Amino acid sequence: MKKTILLIALVTVTGSIFAKLPVSTSTTTKLAAVPGDKAGPKKTTTSGTISFNATTAKDAKPKAENKTVIATVDIMRGTVAFEVIVKNFSFENPMMQEHFNSPVWMDSEKFPTATFKGNLTNLAAINFKKDGTYTAQVAGDLTIHGVTKTVTSAGSISVSGASIKIASDFTVLLGDYGINGPAIAAGKVATESKVSVSAEMK
Repeated sequence: MKKTILLIALVTVTGSIFAKLPVSTSTTTKLAAVPGDKAGPKKTTTSGTISFNATTAKDAKPKAENKTVIATVDIMRGTVAFEVIVKNFSFENPMMQEHFNSPVWMDSEKFPTATFKGNLTNLAAINFKKDGTYTAQVAGDLTIHGVTKTVTSAGSISVSGASIKIASDFTVLLGDYGINGPAIAAGKVATESKVSVSAEMK
């Protein structure tokens, strides 16, 4: 009986040690195994999407989409991060895309990326171990055009097995980030741009 108990204890300890070893895949970076956690502590994708719409009654073309966004969520710490290469925004009008990247607007040579680094302020309300869609509250630093502002936003996080989908819609005042092209004064570009963010991490 004592030998049986000793054997069970040895197997349990050995299993616990192996369970704590870090595991790495091509799409997911795991800091450590979490018992019962289907999603994994840290999830990353390089194919998130950000789109913006700055259209007005005078011009329906100032809108674009970027599908090469790097997004990371750490479900243990509640950290959220996004990085987007400005030149990868795609417009219907090639000339508008050229203007968008010029020094008058985004100046993508000088400021090649836009970033967000923040936290889920209601992390306790999101159960990453249970399938479902949860309301997410995020606060952090948004950097565009070399200017950083503290922002807050609401969104959603959907959990399905090992997959996490995040989405958020918010607005950005272009003037807050030093973006004041002549088309804004002419009423062809909105002073406040609508932004949509989405990403799925498996």
